[in-house]
Amino acid sequence: MTYKLTYFNFTALGEPIRFLLSYLNIDFEDNRIEVEQWPSIKHTIPYGKLPLLEIDGKVLNQSKAICRYLAKKANLAGSDDWESLLIDIAVENFQDFRLSIISYFYDPNEESKAAKYVTLVNETIPYYMERFENIVVENNGYFVNGKLSWADLFFVGILDYLKFRSNIDLLKDRPNLQALREKVLAIPKIKSWIEKRPLTVDIA
Repeated sequence: MTYKLTYFNFTALGEPIRFLLSYLNIDFEDNRIEVEQWPSIKHTIPYGKLPLLEIDGKVLNQSKAICRYLAKKANLAGSDDWESLLIDIAVENFQDFRLSIISYFYDPNEESKAAKYVTLVNETIPYYMERFENIVVENNGYFVNGKLSWADLFFVGILDYLKFRSNIDLLKDRPNLQALREKVLAIPKIKSWIEKRPLTVDIA
């Protein structure tokens, strides 16, 4: 089977997919689009959004659905329906957090953007990150049931981008999340990916 991932030249929503493909030891084409290219090709993309994963030429969109599909192959999607639900909930919480940062960053109005940043720093980031830290404490170092799942890979995969866009060290004074990040990045196949991936603005 052939795999081709198309995404922008940074981590963000593409990185959890890259992590999972690497974890599965799947060779994939890492097709990166520069932001400047996007307006000229957006109309050719299903629903006008990235990432896309092509498997044997079949084009798939929606990053979380792609991650869940790969996670099932990797046995990281939960051992039963309940565990799968808890993983999905964790990922949706990350998504809500991500959207709050993206809403601030891409606000074209400088005045409202500045106001959003104050709220982000003083309220939103502490609100979410404290809860994420506590969940990892309660689950013995992971987000769900004390073992590795795609929720952990998703969180660590998008983390650098969220730190970059918020200009905040999200893991400061959160030792359990720091430890989780180190565990994920130490997984041999993910570590190999990290060592060879392109250096982009959000991880430089």
